[in-house]
Amino acid sequence: MQLSKEDLLKRANAITKNTLMETLAIEMVDVGDDFVIGRMPVNSRVYQPDGVLHGGATVALAETTGSFAAELFLNRKEVFVRGIEISANHLKSVTQGYVYAKATFIHKGRTTQLFEIKVTDDDDNLISLCKLTTISLPRKK
Repeated sequence: MQLSKEDLLKRANAITKNTLMETLAIEMVDVGDDFVIGRMPVNSRVYQPDGVLHGGATVALAETTGSFAAELFLNRKEVFVRGIEISANHLKSVTQGYVYAKATFIHKGRTTQLFEIKVTDDDDNLISLCKLTTISLPRKK
């Protein structure tokens, strides 16, 4: 039985209680055949001292979204996923609204996966371009 998009998103967002995702108000908002989109509000909780979005918060959004994509598109019953490397190029500042991270596969290997994650604002401006490498490890039986 395959879950509907709405059920997948509901389940993804239900497991964030008492986590960094809850602290930063990160939520998954869309999923397709080859992508996942997460979003995060831009407010004082994610600001640098000068009132713009902190790059670390942006990277947290990107890694959360990419890791969720890896979990979703791999066999979750057999493997668990961990991020092993992330890089980010921050291109534009944001002071309000939301930022959206769209994670898509560059490489979908059995052991390692590579994602491109584009972080955009409400007007679809590119804010950051991230690359995330994840590793799939076998679950103990």
